[in-house]
Parts: sequence; C-alpha cells; structure tokens
Amino acid sequence: MTANATTDMTDHSGQSASPWMDADLPAFSALAESQTADVCIVGAGIAGLTTAYLLGRAGRTVIVLDDGPIVSGESERTTAHLTVALDSRYSELAWLHGEEGARMIAASHATAIDEIERIVRDERIACDFERLDGYLFGPPDGDDAKLNTELSALHLAGVADATLAANAPTGALFIGKAIRLPRQAQFHPLKYLAALSKAIVRDGGRIFTHTHATSITGGETARVETKNGAVVTSQSVVVATNTPVNDLLAIHTKQAAYRTFVIGAVVPSCSVPKALYWDTEDPYHYVRVQSLAPDAANDLLIVGGEDHKTGQADDTEERYARLVAWAGKRFPMITDIRFSWSGQVVEPVDGLAFIGCNPMDKPNVYVATGFSGNGMTYGTIAGMLLTDLIQGRTNGWASLYDPSRVTLRAAKRFTQEALNMTAQYGAWFTPGDVKDDALVAAHGGAVVRRGLNKVAVYCDAAGQLHECSAVCPHLGGIVAWNHAEETWDCPCHGSRFDKFGKVLNGPAITDLTEVAVPSM
Repeated sequence: MTANATTDMTDHSGQSASPWMDADLPAFSALAESQTADVCIVGAGIAGLTTAYLLGRAGRTVIVLDDGPIVSGESERTTAHLTVALDSRYSELAWLHGEEGARMIAASHATAIDEIERIVRDERIACDFERLDGYLFGPPDGDDAKLNTELSALHLAGVADATLAANAPTGALFIGKAIRLPRQAQFHPLKYLAALSKAIVRDGGRIFTHTHATSITGGETARVETKNGAVVTSQSVVVATNTPVNDLLAIHTKQAAYRTFVIGAVVPSCSVPKALYWDTEDPYHYVRVQSLAPDAANDLLIVGGEDHKTGQADDTEERYARLVAWAGKRFPMITDIRFSWSGQVVEPVDGLAFIGCNPMDKPNVYVATGFSGNGMTYGTIAGMLLTDLIQGRTNGWASLYDPSRVTLRAAKRFTQEALNMTAQYGAWFTPGDVKDDALVAAHGGAVVRRGLNKVAVYCDAAGQLHECSAVCPHLGGIVAWNHAEETWDCPCHGSRFDKFGKVLNGPAITDLTEVAVPSM
C-alpha cells in the first residue's frame, strides 16, 4: 500500500494510509440485538482491546463496540514508539506532578513496554517486537544545558540507565550530544492488535464493528445504546475513543486535539541503525526504522512532526514538504517517499493522560484519553489500570492518572487553551470560504454562509453537492475543511466528520445535520 493507494478509506479516520494498514485484520459483524456483559468497551483501538484482553484473562465477560472495523481510528496511524520518553520532558513533569509523580510516570511506561513484551511472548504474536535504544537530541545550537537538566530529571525519575552519548549511531546525520535510553522498543501495531482481538474472542469476549454508540450512561446497570437500536447493558463501561464521547466539558477543557504528520521514506537496508530518535527542536521530530519485508534491500524510515491544532490549519502539503526537507538533510540516503499520513493526538494541559472514572459521572463509567504522542504505552497502561479498577484491586497509578485531578501548576496552559478554544467561535461571524455552492471545486469542500447559518458543502467527482450544517453537534463550533483527509474538522475540541458529515472522532457523538441541497 502506498500513499497514492486507492484503498477504500470510508471506514477509517481519513484518506491517507499508514504502512501498518496492510495487516490482515479479522472481520467482525455489527451488533444486531441487545446483549449483556460484565463490561462494555466502546472503542477498538489499543486502549479498548488491551482492556478487553486483560479483563477476559481475569474471567470477566466483555463486549467491545466500534463504529468502524477494529483499529480503524488513531491506533492505525501511530508511529508505534514504545518508550518512557514522553512529549513532555521529565524536568517539566516533575515540576507539574512532583518527583514521586515523575517516578510513577516513568515506571508506568516502562511497565507497559514489559507488558506488551509479555503478551507478545505468551500469545506468540509475530509483530516485529524488538528492544532497542532511544536517543533524545539536544538543540541544534549545541547548548548542552537542556540535555543535562533532562538527564538529571530522568535519573530522579528512576531511569537510572539513561546516559549522555557523544553521538547516536547515525553518526553525522544528527549532530551533537544525545541522551541514550536503553531497552526502549518498537513493534508493528496492527499485527499486535489483530492477534489481541483473536485472543479476546478465544477467551469468550464479543467484538462488534460498524456499531455506533449513541448514548452511554452509568448507574446500577450501565447502558450503551447504539444507532440501530440494540442496547448493551453491563456492570461497567469503558470509553476508549481517543477522546471521550460521553461528556460535554469534564475532560475537554483540560486537553486539546492536534494533527500530527508522518512520512515513510525508503532507505537502503541497515543504512540507518534501528533506534528511536527524537529531537528538541520546535516543531519537534520523531524517527524510527521499520523493515520493508519482504523487500530485504530496503527499510522504511518513519519521520513525524509538524503538528498543528485540529481544524486550525489546512496546509498539509507544506507540512509534508517540511518533513521531507528535514529528513533529506539528515538522511541523504533516502531514495523515495512511499507513505505520507496524518493522525490525531490529544494533548492534556498537564502533560499526563486521563485514565479512570469519568468526572461528574457514575462511578462505573471509565475513560482513557489524553495520550499525547505516546498512545501505544498509554493504551497499555489504560488496560492495566482500568482492569484493576474494575476488579476492585488497588493500583498505585490510580491517583496519578485520575481524570478528576486538578494540576494548579498547569493553570497558565489551561488558560491559553481556553482562550484559543473561545477564539474559534469567532467563525460564526465571518463570511464563508466561498460565496456560493457553485464555487466549491470537485473533490473539495468549503463552508458557505447562508443567511445566519453556515453550511458545510462537499462536491464529489461528478459535481454533485452534499450539504450538512457546519455546526459541530458537540458544542457548536464551526467546522473547517481538511482537504488532505477529506474531513470536516472542528477547531474547538477536535471533533472530526467525513466528507458527508458522518462523525469520525469525538467528542461529538452524532453526525453533522444534513441540509437539503437547494434546487438550481
């Protein structure tokens, strides 16, 4: 599958394709009738499937629902770094959450890598799992102060084997010192999750796809209502949908959605040593190598970065071009750009995921969100932590990741995010992208003002128009067209909809309202 592949992406969260998407995933049917289980999990990405797997191993009956195929959201768009190195530096995390908090953060991610390795071994999963080093590079100006500060913070956080390296194994491709982190890891995420889904079914779990949850409520008996009318009742509900779709404000004021961009470049086999690489530039970049089996002559160099707030830019080609230029300067052995794709990451204001009971909800409704750029380890942490909470077992990470926490030292960023979000509602008072439906190009979309209303207009290849309200059903933001993924993205809280208005990403749980196309 290449970046220009014609694969049908209707059931996925965008039009671009990652190299993982050629994995052979098991197919499941839609939920046709109401059912009961101990736990209902909404979302079949890494958090949902890991939680289902661990609960099944513990003897609980589990139902998993997803509104597309399994792993059709952000888990198939990851770069699959398995590391204790997070988007936020440990010097910042220690300031925000204390030294003990930083130690638990590092320990939880290291334990998640161990847990993935254990599952791979126990289930005999062929998913290219391998341990390797990670390297965090200092700034281009060669100032070692930031690296020294971060190294000290890592040691205080219990990452005792972190060392300062004069250079990484890439030689002159990266210039200057780097922090070396041994025993990090990488894998093929979809091969891993495909095997996990099979193990869930083997242990008695039930997985239903193309089943959209429309209402999620807790209480003595939790209920998940679906679009076709079938209902799942359970003792507990886990909402593992990247960002929660079951509340309006409780979590969404404390995190923000970003688009991140990735290229997959062909390089001669073994020309770039296998390791995880991250820089400290602004914008930052992240790099890893994946074998291009059965093409033994080449590897795939995966390079990501160039993030922007969801719905607040539509310059994808420029961001890919900057990634290509950045990579070409440092990796001159690149021969071809085979993949380019984007994904959605959710950044919490205090640098830490929210995993546990949903704030202001019944105590048997759980969420897992705010995974930032570390979804594979956070999704595994979520599976372990939520399994313990549902089983009534004590878990030392519970207070650290508590979704109800308030981190006072993150108040400045909380205010900045709130002001940014509020500013997006100014789109209600601006003209449309174009004056008239007829100006919307084929394969394109635009917001058109129609009196007091704003309409999201998509024009298909045949010139036929498809119109929806441009008002996001979550909290009334005006959506923006994302031409690269052919989606409507909300700049307020990151909800995303396909070109016809079908909801793809929360926090919205319903589609854009259909609007009748005016007669010509």
